[in-house]
Amino acid sequence: MSILNVRLDDTIVAPATAPGGSIAVIRLSGKDAIAICENILNGKSLADKASHSAHFVKLVHEGQWLDEAVATVFRNPKSYTGEDVVELSLHGSSFIVQRVLDALLQGGARMARPGEFTQRAFLNGKMDLSQAEAVADLIAAQHEGAHNLAHQQLRGGYSSELKELREQLIWFASLLELELDFSQEDVEFADRSQMETLVRVIKLKVSALLQSFKLGNVLKKGVPVAIIGMPNAGKSTLLNALLKEERAIVSDIAGTTRDTIEEEMNVDGLLFRFIDTAGLRSSADTIEQIGVERSLAKMQQADLVLYVMDPTQQSEGDAVAHLEQLPETTAMKLVVMNKVDREPLALTEMSWGGEIVSVLGISAKEGQGIDELKNRLYEQVMTDARTQEEGVIVSNLRHVDSLQQTAYFMEQVEQGLDGDLPSDLIAHQLRHALHHLGLITGHITNEDLLDTIFSKFCIGK
Repeated sequence: MSILNVRLDDTIVAPATAPGGSIAVIRLSGKDAIAICENILNGKSLADKASHSAHFVKLVHEGQWLDEAVATVFRNPKSYTGEDVVELSLHGSSFIVQRVLDALLQGGARMARPGEFTQRAFLNGKMDLSQAEAVADLIAAQHEGAHNLAHQQLRGGYSSELKELREQLIWFASLLELELDFSQEDVEFADRSQMETLVRVIKLKVSALLQSFKLGNVLKKGVPVAIIGMPNAGKSTLLNALLKEERAIVSDIAGTTRDTIEEEMNVDGLLFRFIDTAGLRSSADTIEQIGVERSLAKMQQADLVLYVMDPTQQSEGDAVAHLEQLPETTAMKLVVMNKVDREPLALTEMSWGGEIVSVLGISAKEGQGIDELKNRLYEQVMTDARTQEEGVIVSNLRHVDSLQQTAYFMEQVEQGLDGDLPSDLIAHQLRHALHHLGLITGHITNEDLLDTIFSKFCIGK
């Protein structure tokens, strides 16, 4: 059943906490939430209780005692959904939770579908669509970077930015539409010079939002870091040193690593996904060569690439020549000079594909320089974050697509103004730009879009 075809005038219920905890919360929302809950309160009434108040209650159904609980009342419109909401905090036994749910369902509630509480919050104007998506991101956040990003979007900073852009465009679009009503009089209501200035400003803002996606994606999903280099350079030893555990097999035999190994690590709230790869060399061994090809593929997919160099086996010239043979990548780059306990670091920079990159000395085996390497990785990634500290960061692919469409139609508007096109053609392009901006916040929605977004939520949220 489509989420838009579900009745919104009934009362829904679902567990709001995952099973297995000592306390479980059951949430009801809808016009009859309080009355349905009262059916199992052993005569106690919540009808006269103030919003945002908690009450000790005993739950009884058909003469059978169910549990003792705390009932928290939230009255519309000052609730998460904008409706009357009751939350029952009871003991976390799955048996108790199911019995209470059954009693509430018999009392007239129905089970909520995934995301239906947040859907009602959106439809009742408690949040826009981008904020609703931020709720799902907040629940899914596994590290500080993702949490902070979702929290920023939930607070509405992103929504405010888009709302301002839409309001400015709507104003000019309305003036252009007005001109169409007076087309016979050849009257201009929209100042073309002001409009050209606004279009340039909006194009810059949309471009900045699109550019922020790379950072937003990193903060949301983590930073993929490919560890590459010649065989026996110490890549696997480095991975073990970073993780402080024997995750990768370490051997003096070249070509030990045949496939990629991936592990995650949190550095100051930012998630890094380290990928240990096979040593990069030509080999007659078919399996090893497949590993090399996978290593190169991971390198091109990574946001950050660490080239591990063994100065006891590889000179600077050899390393530069090897780096020049690697496929091009737009990833951030860092050269790690390993085994500095045996060969002191003699350089701080190196050429890599026409780019000068930093060289950091470590000893993976002895653990020397590992903390400094972690700090360097964090700083390298977060440099962009600081430049946008006060700005809005985009992390949602759906939003990126809408912003790209907005940018395209704003370009058409600008060309129309430069070419002195008629008002109706410019207004047509403006309407398209407004449509795509509205898709982000939910000012413009369709059934398939809402189905896709809210179906990804967990039940109870």
